[in-house]
Amino acid sequence: MESMLGFQLDAWDYATFAALFVVGAAFVSLLILMLGLPGRIAIARKHPEAEAVSMMGYLGFFAVVPWVQAFMWAFKPTDVVDIRYLPQEVRRETDAEIARLKGTESPVARTEPSPPTADKR
Repeated sequence: MESMLGFQLDAWDYATFAALFVVGAAFVSLLILMLGLPGRIAIARKHPEAEAVSMMGYLGFFAVVPWVQAFMWAFKPTDVVDIRYLPQEVRRETDAEIARLKGTESPVARTEPSPPTADKR
């Protein structure tokens, strides 16, 4: 080895190599920890799209913006509203809005009579 390097390696050289290896391993570990952070947050918050958040976090390695978006997505409120269990009044309003958007007659208008109007003379 001395003929290739021109000098003999001693204990300090090996200690330097070991320190560089430890620093490199710590950097890679920290990088993996940071890239997986959005996914772990989403799983802890029981996010419905936790797997997608996790994948976006790891793929965000190539560009910073997707990782930041995955991080924000992990904190997004995930309250899912099931319209089957809404009160009757809200259900009627929802049906009327859907009918209005479709351009059809509202099922509410067919089942409920219109309120009486006062005659203005």
